This record gives sequence, structure tokens and C-alpha cells, in this order.
Amino acid sequence: MTPSPESPQDWTIANQHYLAATLMVLKSALVARVQAIDPSLDLTGLSALSLEAAEQQQQATEDALPAPAALQRLCELCRLTSFERDILLLCAGMELDATFAPLFAAMQGDPQRNYPTFGLALGNLANPNWAALSPSGPLRYWQLLEVGPGRALTLSPLRIDERVLNFLTGIHHLDAQLFGLIKPLTASEQAMAGLVPSHQSLAAQLAQTWTQAKQLNRAIPTLQLSGGDSRDRRTIAQAAAAELGLNTHVMATSSLPTAAADIHALARRWRREAIFSHSVLLLEWESVGDGSSAMNALAPFIEETDSPVMLSTQARQHLPKQTLVSFDVDLPTSQEQRQLWYTAIGADAHTLNGQVQQLVSQFNLNSTQIQSAYLSAIADSPSPSTPKTFPASPTPQHSSTPLPHVPPTLWHACRTQARPHMDAHAQRLTATATWEDLILPKAQKETLHEIAAHLRQRTRVHQDWGFAAKGSRGLGITALFSGASGTGKTLAAEVLAAELKLDLYKIDLSAIISKYIGETEKNLSKVFDAAETGGAILLFDEADALFGKRNDVKDSHDRYANIEVSYLLQRMEAYRGLAILTTNLPDAIDRAFLRRIRFIVQFPFPDVEQRAQIWQRMFPTQTPTDGLDFRKLARLNVAGGNIRNITLNAAFLAADASEPVQMKHLLRATQSEYTKLDRSVTEAEVRGWVSVPP
Repeated sequence: MTPSPESPQDWTIANQHYLAATLMVLKSALVARVQAIDPSLDLTGLSALSLEAAEQQQQATEDALPAPAALQRLCELCRLTSFERDILLLCAGMELDATFAPLFAAMQGDPQRNYPTFGLALGNLANPNWAALSPSGPLRYWQLLEVGPGRALTLSPLRIDERVLNFLTGIHHLDAQLFGLIKPLTASEQAMAGLVPSHQSLAAQLAQTWTQAKQLNRAIPTLQLSGGDSRDRRTIAQAAAAELGLNTHVMATSSLPTAAADIHALARRWRREAIFSHSVLLLEWESVGDGSSAMNALAPFIEETDSPVMLSTQARQHLPKQTLVSFDVDLPTSQEQRQLWYTAIGADAHTLNGQVQQLVSQFNLNSTQIQSAYLSAIADSPSPSTPKTFPASPTPQHSSTPLPHVPPTLWHACRTQARPHMDAHAQRLTATATWEDLILPKAQKETLHEIAAHLRQRTRVHQDWGFAAKGSRGLGITALFSGASGTGKTLAAEVLAAELKLDLYKIDLSAIISKYIGETEKNLSKVFDAAETGGAILLFDEADALFGKRNDVKDSHDRYANIEVSYLLQRMEAYRGLAILTTNLPDAIDRAFLRRIRFIVQFPFPDVEQRAQIWQRMFPTQTPTDGLDFRKLARLNVAGGNIRNITLNAAFLAADASEPVQMKHLLRATQSEYTKLDRSVTEAEVRGWVSVPP
């Protein structure tokens, strides 16, 4: 099959023919000039045509070009004069035609000077101009050629840049000096076509912004994409560039140099590459490694680049002296996520019994994560004979499964996809506790069951019954767990997480609070933004570090403290999962704040009966015991957390002595625990255990 005259391969061949013919015109003109000056020189071995024949050949190759030649494009893009173009051709001829070297030696009367120089160009090319080799001239501004060492500028060897030479011959590759810093993004038609409608619309807005700026003859602004997922931002940027007929290259902002001269050189080098490859540059602001140094380098780099640039960031950045047009990148909408799930699952969608909405309600994933979750679930499927079909889910009983009809393998795969977002911001707790492990009064347990019911029925109430359409405020499930240390607040959160098959993350509020104005809100925003992906249960420990009776504003610190509390409550109310605050000092929290929390659970100090139950449940069934009296143990006036510590320490003492756990081991462990509490074991608490050592 004959290739189309518009095909790249056909253009490459025609372009190389044109370049060779143009070099022949230059060589023939030089040969004619040398022979006119010194007819005695023998230049027959240079294979030069007559100037007239060379020009006719050049015209024929130009007529055969299906599109402008690379040399023509370069002259237009860099605005080269005919003299500057011919200097560049002298250097290209040196690399592409072996007969140019002896010609240069003959012209300069020195066999050792068989290379092009500025002096040779000034004396032998038409329309000479001394400014052609100035640092601000196109040849050196665009780094089209290099000036080697020499006694004088006119005698120094000139050499064409490798990237420029390959561009002239029609070979396209990244500039070798940009390797490791900038890389081209291969446009995937499948990925581009897979953009959800909201992202397609955003890509069109990006392209339109640049198009309008060009139509109005204004400077092209830097486009900032912030929020969402970094892979989505990258694909959207590629789609916008493709709509304008441009390619995309990417560079991490952490790779930017810090020295002004290096920033200038890199920007100039990229600007040339952008012209050669018809590309935009996507600068990706990374969460790790980027800081003030990257910020200080970013603005001057963009200014020096003076070419289309996009900036990808998680949070919006502000660059001094730069025009930034910012766009927020949201994750796909719920409807788009549903469609992505149906597309990923394909013919097996019926195995989910129409419960895709349950996944969408709980997990806020993009297209890549949805595809990865599905493939991961397939790989974990226990039935190898039907690798593409999920096992049927059992009919759920009350409080037994995360959500009805959703296969456990797929549910777990979604949790795994969401974890990387949160693991960088909080501590993930492994939740294995059950309701039987939680010893609380009936009223408190009923409230916890009510919280679980709210989480289970969110989809029905919010989506099916239309409450979400009324607004997101107040839809979040918020709870305050208050009580002394060790009374079961964290354990209750673990029970809820295990019950609903959700991840549990513990956030230390005392570590998030900052003395700098606005930093606390930023830290909280990062946590909630990351948590939105998986709807994990968030446990904010030590809430008294932020909450307090602060209604009486006495100074600016009180005012900003109120702002921080209000921001936390606002994000909790809008969060699509469960957010729990814990406090050891419930009286320290102002009633005005408590009114905005949906559930309040008071964890009382366990009484004797409850402590006896806690002691009984602390020992695993496989633990060897001998002569334990839980009624006597319950006389210890300690909470569940302390009981756990005593039990565990006693088990180690018994194991080291190769004995079953006995009261004597528990006594020693109790004494150690009381020492930590700065208390003394009383005779009434341990009477009848064993003989108390003196």
C-alpha cells in the first residue's frame, strides 16, 4: 500500500532530500567562490554541482515537500536571517557531508582548520552581519550552535547543537540535556477517550482560555490545575493540549535548579524544545520534596520560559508576578463513577445485584482507581474457575456485613485503593474488636448501634430518599466520645470500623494545631481531603487541644481559635463518613460547639460488675490460666485500658516462667501498672489474691 503523501514517513524522506539539496546549493556557491579567488585549487573531489543545477535540484525537492521542511520551520520560528541560516547550514554541512571539511580547510588555507568559523562566514556568505553571533542573536539565544574555544571569536570553531541537527533531519527526540528532568507524556487515546464528561469539559475550558488569550493578542497565562487526583490532572492537561494540537511534557517542580543562572539556562533550553516538539510543559508540584526553594525557582522559570505552561498542584499556589488562571479538578461525579464501575465490570455487573451505588456512596475513586480495584478484586476472587465473576454475597444479617450485596473482595480492594491518600496524614488502626469486647451500659451501646445504622443506611437516606439534594451540610455523621482514659473510646471506634468493614484512622489534634494563623485549617483540610477518597472513620484524639470555652473573645488568639473550631465542625458536618472526637475533659468543650455534633457518647468509669466482665474478656481462649478469680480482680479500681495492660504484662511474666497465667503474675503486673499511674496497690484491692510480698 502506497503511503499517503501526508504521512510522517513520506515527509521525513522529502525533508531530508530538501536539506541535502539546500546544503548542495551552499557548497556549490562556496566552491564557485573559492575557484574564482584561486583557480589553481583542485576541488574536483568535493562532488559539487554547478550553482544553477544545485538550485534547480533544490527547487524540485521543495516542490515535492508535503509540508514545510524543518529548516523552513526553524527559520520562521527563530526568525533567522538568510545569513544566520547559512551559518547554521555551514555547521550542519560539517556534520552531514564529509566533503565540507576539506572545503573549509581550502577556504581558510590551513588543513588543520577544517571546520566552520564566524570569520569564514563573514568573508564568504551573502549579507554578512557582525550581530549574527551576538549573545542576543537567534543563533546563540536559541542555542542553535556552540562557539568552541579559540584565539578570537572569528577564529573559534562553530558547531551545531545535536538537538537542532536532528530537528533539521526530521528526527524527533527529547533534548539530551533535558534527560532526567523533563519527559514526554505518551498520549494514550484510550485514556483520553476515557475522560469522564466533567473532565472533558474542564479540558475544553483550559484550551479555550489559551485560545482566547491568543485571539486577544494577550500573553498566554499559566494554567493551574489543583485538587483531585494527580493522574486526573495529568490526563486533563494532556487532553487540553491535544485539543490545541500540542504535545505534553512533564517535570516535577522539585527538579528545578536553585541558582538563577541554571534556572535561566533550563528555561531557555525548554523554550526551544517546546518550539521544536510543539509541546506544553506540565509542572507537577509534589507533596514531598517541594518547598520554599521550589517556589522561589518556579516563578522565574515560568517567566523565562515564555511558552505554554500548566501547573499541577494539590492545593492552589500563588506565584509572585505571574498570571495564574486556576481550575479546580474534582473527582468524577457520583453518576460518572457509577458509569465507570459499569464499564470496568462489564458483563459481570449483574453479579453486584445493582449495588454499585453502595460503592460509589462509600468510596470516591477516579477511573484509574476503579479499574485497579476491580482487577485487584478479580485477582483475589476465591473461585479460579470463574475469574471474572464475583461470588454471590450472602443475605446480610443485622450488623454483619459492610453493605448489602457488595462482594467482600471488591469492598476490600476499594479500601486498599483509598489508603495511600490517608496513610500519609494519620495512623491507621487495625480494627478487629467486636461488640462483645465492648463493656458499656445499655444506653451507650444503643447509641453506638444507632451510629452504625446511620452509616449503613446513608445511601438510602441521602440518595434514594433525596436528602443529599438538599445540601451537603449536616449530612456528615459526627460523634463525641467523652470519658476518662481507658474507658473504651478508641475501642468503640474500632468496633464500628470492624462492624462496617471501614478503615479507622487516628488523628492527633495536638499535632495538627499550629500557632501560625491559618495553618491549622490547612492541616485539617489535608486530612479531610485525603479521607474523602475512602470514607474512612476518622478518630480525632484529644479534642480538648482545640475545643474549649472560647465564646468570650478576648484577643485575636481566641478569635482564631473559634475559627479553627468552626472549620473543623464544618468539615465534619460535610464529611461523607464518620468523624469522631474524643476527650477526657467533656466539661472543657463549650455547649455551643456540642450542639453541632450529632451523637454524644459518655463513657463512664466501669463499675465492679463491668470490670469483672472486662477481665473475663481480656484473656484469649488459647491462653493457659490457672486459678483466676475475676470477682477479686474486679476490685482493682482501674479502667479497661489499664486492665488490658495488666493482663498483657502478666501473660509475658507467665510465659517467661513457663507457667499458666496465675493471680501471682497479675499481682506483679498490677504493681507495675500502678507505679506508672503514681498510685499504690491497697490491701483491700488485692486481699485474698496471694500473699503480698514484703
